[in-house]
Amino acid sequence: MIEEKIILNKDGEYPLNGKLTLPDTIDKPCPAVVFVHGSGSSNMDEKIVSVTPFKDLAQGLAEYGVASIRYDKRTFAHGKKMMKDKSKIITIKEETIDDCLSAVEYIRKDPRIDPNRVYIVGHSMGAMLAPRIDAEGGNFAGMIMLAGTPRKLEEIVIDQLTQALEIMHPFLKFLSQGKIRKMIKNFDGLYELSDEEAKKIKYAGGITMYYFKEMGEHPTPMYLEKTSKPMLILQGEDDIQVSVERDFQEYQRLLEGRANVTYRVYTGLNHAFVQSQGSTILNATKEFSKAQNIGENVICDIANWIQEQE
Repeated sequence: MIEEKIILNKDGEYPLNGKLTLPDTIDKPCPAVVFVHGSGSSNMDEKIVSVTPFKDLAQGLAEYGVASIRYDKRTFAHGKKMMKDKSKIITIKEETIDDCLSAVEYIRKDPRIDPNRVYIVGHSMGAMLAPRIDAEGGNFAGMIMLAGTPRKLEEIVIDQLTQALEIMHPFLKFLSQGKIRKMIKNFDGLYELSDEEAKKIKYAGGITMYYFKEMGEHPTPMYLEKTSKPMLILQGEDDIQVSVERDFQEYQRLLEGRANVTYRVYTGLNHAFVQSQGSTILNATKEFSKAQNIGENVICDIANWIQEQE
């Protein structure tokens, strides 16, 4: 493979370091993918402790003739600057959508890439946003969604906070449960708030309740209903952040009858598509602390699906 360092938005307010990964032999313009991170601050490899999903996928796909572009998330590279600027409210558009669209524009201009065969690979929240990004200018050839959900972001957050309370040590629970319950309660009546009211209620890390409100007003099912693009939807069976029962199967229900949607569930894999140590929240830190790579079967399935779209 070939890896080239790039800078997205080079002359803009928020330049981002990134990498363009290419097959080592390119006889004709090749297909490509653009990676979109999950929630939170993340580097171009989407590093989670010792696991690097985007790096694994980029290098693995290159072996199958598929190029890719990945880049640091804006909140990773410029989080402090964004939080200090009180004149701006962080939304999904500024945090994720704008930079993905810049990456799409960048890679389509490369003569080694087939501009009509560029796909989006969204992980977690990136998978939730993939149909919206496609509709708002991405115009991808298709969508690949890993560990996503058609549910709203606040529903996922409430589930995770509730799980945390349930398994927390009694002393820590005593110290933290008030704060956690307040975070959950903040979602009550979210869509009854005006935009200005939502912007005044802080959530965490520079994020306000408007972040959730704006995203919830652009629900994933709305975009899924309107698109006819081919989709590949992947889920780890031991994922504790989204589940086969509540999330993966909801995709199947919403997209029932569509011949161009492919589904894959992987036994023994977690939210990052590496080997789990059992589907409990207590094991999550251990799983991500161990250096391991995404399985070849996941990479092969993605590459084969892309090639089948010709």
